Amino acid sequence: MTRTLVAETQLDTVVKKSLFRVHARPIAEEAEAGAFFERVRVPDATHNCWAWRIGGRYRSFDDGEPGGTAGRPILQAIDSQEFDQVAVIVVRWFGGIKLGAGGLVRAYGGAAASCLKQGEAVEIVPMQRLACHVPFSLLPIIQARLAEWGATQDECAFDAQGAALTLSAPLSASEMIRMSLQDLLRGGPVRVLDPEDSAQAAL
Repeated sequence: MTRTLVAETQLDTVVKKSLFRVHARPIAEEAEAGAFFERVRVPDATHNCWAWRIGGRYRSFDDGEPGGTAGRPILQAIDSQEFDQVAVIVVRWFGGIKLGAGGLVRAYGGAAASCLKQGEAVEIVPMQRLACHVPFSLLPIIQARLAEWGATQDECAFDAQGAALTLSAPLSASEMIRMSLQDLLRGGPVRVLDPEDSAQAAL
C-alpha cells in the first residue's frame, strides 16, 4: 500500500550531541520539493541533506556528508515505509563527535524514518480521468453519483446543449463508472483520457 503524508511534520532527535531536525511533507511535483527545501533549510547548519520521491522519479543530496551516508538513507526511509509523493530534509548541527559512515547512515535514516512514522498518512489511490458530454437534465444526477463512485469532478464547462465533464475516478472502478455513465447517456461516448493526463490522488 503506497502512502503519502497528509500534512507537513517535524521531528528533532540528538545523536552523540549532533542535533538532527527533520521536516517532511507531501509533494505533487519536483518544484514543490525544491521550494520546500529552500524554505526550511538552515544556511548556518552544518548540513542540509534531503531526498524526495514521486513515483519512479527521485533524488537525494548529501550536502557535504560522505557520499551515500545521508541523502540515500533518507530516501531508503521513504521507500521502506512505502511512501510516495513525499519530500524529507534532515538538517544537522554537528555536536563535536564524529559518527563514522555507519553512524551517519543510521542517524539520517533513523531520524527520517521516525519523522515519517509520526506523521498522519493516507493511501494513494491510482486515478484515471474520464471525459464526457452531459445534457443539462442528467448533470445533477451524475454529480450526485460521484461520492458513491469515489470519483471527483475536475472540470465542468457549459455549452448550449449541456456540460463537458472531466472526472477523476479510482482506477479499480474506472470501467464500472465508464459503463454506468454510458448507460445514463444512452450509449453516449465516455473517453478515457491519455495516461499522461491521468494522475494519482490521495483519497
